[in-house]
Amino acid sequence: MSVSTSAKDLLYLFDRPTEPVFMPKGDVNAVFDVPEEYLVDRYKPLGPEGLLSRFGGDQKIPVKKITLPDLSLPLQVGRRENFSLFLPYHRKCAARLIEIFMGMRNLEDFISASVYCRDRVNPYLFIYSLSVAILHRPDTKHLPIPSLCEVFPDKYMDGALFAQAKEETNIVPGGQRQPLEIPRDYTGSDLDIEHRVAYFREDLGINLHHWHWHLVYPNDANRDIVNKDRRGELFYYMHQQILARYNFERLCNSLGRVKRLINWREDMEEGYFPKLDSLVSSRVWPPRFANTRIRDINREVDQIKFDIQDLERWRDRIFSAIHSGVVVNDEGKSVELTESRGIDILGNIVESSVISANKNLYGDLHNLGHVAIALCHDPENKNLETFSVMGDTATAMRDPIFYRWHAFIDDLFQEHKNTLPRYTEDQLNFPGVRIKSAQIIGENLSPNTLATYWQKSDVDLSRGLDFTPRGSVYARFTHLQHVPFKYKIEVENNGPPKAGTLRIFISPRFDERQLPMLFRDQKNLFVEMDRFKVTLKSKMNIIERSSEDSTVTIPFERTFRNLDANRPDEGSRQADQFNFCGCGWPHHMLVPKGTADGYPCTLFVMVSDYEQDKVSESRTGTCDDAFAYCGIRDSVYPDKRSMGFPFDRQPRTGANDLRLFMTPNMIIQDVTIVHNNRTVSPNMNMAVQMNRP
Repeated sequence: MSVSTSAKDLLYLFDRPTEPVFMPKGDVNAVFDVPEEYLVDRYKPLGPEGLLSRFGGDQKIPVKKITLPDLSLPLQVGRRENFSLFLPYHRKCAARLIEIFMGMRNLEDFISASVYCRDRVNPYLFIYSLSVAILHRPDTKHLPIPSLCEVFPDKYMDGALFAQAKEETNIVPGGQRQPLEIPRDYTGSDLDIEHRVAYFREDLGINLHHWHWHLVYPNDANRDIVNKDRRGELFYYMHQQILARYNFERLCNSLGRVKRLINWREDMEEGYFPKLDSLVSSRVWPPRFANTRIRDINREVDQIKFDIQDLERWRDRIFSAIHSGVVVNDEGKSVELTESRGIDILGNIVESSVISANKNLYGDLHNLGHVAIALCHDPENKNLETFSVMGDTATAMRDPIFYRWHAFIDDLFQEHKNTLPRYTEDQLNFPGVRIKSAQIIGENLSPNTLATYWQKSDVDLSRGLDFTPRGSVYARFTHLQHVPFKYKIEVENNGPPKAGTLRIFISPRFDERQLPMLFRDQKNLFVEMDRFKVTLKSKMNIIERSSEDSTVTIPFERTFRNLDANRPDEGSRQADQFNFCGCGWPHHMLVPKGTADGYPCTLFVMVSDYEQDKVSESRTGTCDDAFAYCGIRDSVYPDKRSMGFPFDRQPRTGANDLRLFMTPNMIIQDVTIVHNNRTVSPNMNMAVQMNRP
């Protein structure tokens, strides 16, 4: 048995999260050699030596004995409970555990503290806190964070799958196991019209993105972790774009745009039955029946009590601050919601992070709204039920009500945006620069045509299947995919060479009634596709850009990455990206679904003046390829403009139509998205399958 210790040893703690640390982990069957004090009481009589001789693997990881941390606060979350970042006391427990991990003086101590906590702390709480610490400690931030759908597959797939998985692993040897199919329609049928867009809400990559974003931008931890550049504005923009994209999908499926959840005393007509089983608590995630109503919450077990009136009071105070243009901080001083910083201040207030200007005055609106919805089926704990999927950042986007709640949250931000000065032609224009044409070119497709289809892919569940035989076992899921394409853009520069920022958006062309959209509505439905710097030589420039280079998305392989396969050389830039950059919109969901006949869209391309866009303190490096929603690691946001520019404000007077809004450095192009309702198998040639009769 070899003996080793390194930062990578931490990753074994993600393996089989409810199995004790002394059992073999990973493909190399690594075991942690722990002091007797580190064993929980149940296993102490067996002794470390006895356990090692019984379960000993091929690699031995020595664990240094340290002064053990005080876990009294994190241990308040029961070992077999669900865990929610929306519950204030759960957030405090997580913040304390993150503080413990961040406070370890060196890597050996960090590993030791993590191993000690692993078998004592709630697994969901432990994995979240460990992940945040790994991402933010200088000695571990190069490490990869395993995909959460591998660590806790119960948050992402049909609960019936796990009985099949246990049968498969107990009977069939590792190399002969067949992938287990996740049904396309296991949470509902098309009798429920909301199910038409379940493929979007329940997409594994989208839900992983939401969870990973909240890892990178936690709202309760040490201030130096939370207080990242333009954090509040990113909270606004990331969720605004999710909402715009969801509305796009709804229109593609003959559904109306999301209705804001603004009357909290009326029934919520949407129900949701998640069909998820918790492998930690061995409980089913509760459903929400149609026409359930939010009620006052009083749950001693969750240390939480608040009324609907509290939410209404905070909402009214935030609206009042928006219209007065001033918030009052916790020292009683007025802070102006300025043109450049107001949205950032407001974002931190609405989400209620630890850098909120005044939690006592403006409350905890976003988070406790999630809680009120997540506990509406058992607000007083009479039935001893836990929260629904709306109570977990890893699962909340599965529920239709998530989008109605965030439509209200976005309405707060839009209210602020509507108070700001409108962009003038001079602010939008780039003198001397004119876009002559813009075109989308897809493989084997007509010009300005995007195409989508269904793709099957596999994800390994074995990391999260505790107390089952070792070896890989795969789940096969079906997701939306698009044909690769590129942009071809002609830009004329009637001046000396200069730099610009190319901004590409797409939006629906028509509303629910098939009428052309008013620009005031369409501007909130523009979905960002790409944003990148270009160098313009004098006269004509032909710019070509592959869809795979989008600064919004991360590749499929990074969303569902196998951390051991195809691993780049350590220390290389590629390795750093492979390791850290799990934050970003999943690339397979870059293009909306479209329709069989071709869904009509508007492609918008703009080149702005890079001299006005650039941020001198910003630096490129690792994790800059999906900066639009996630920013850049260890750097400021690389674009001085407001996020969503130029669509983040009301149009100037007289520009009520998109064409009237345009300046010469912009262009629009009619585009169609064609959906081919065929399913392509994993690892097969897409073009061959798509062209089969």
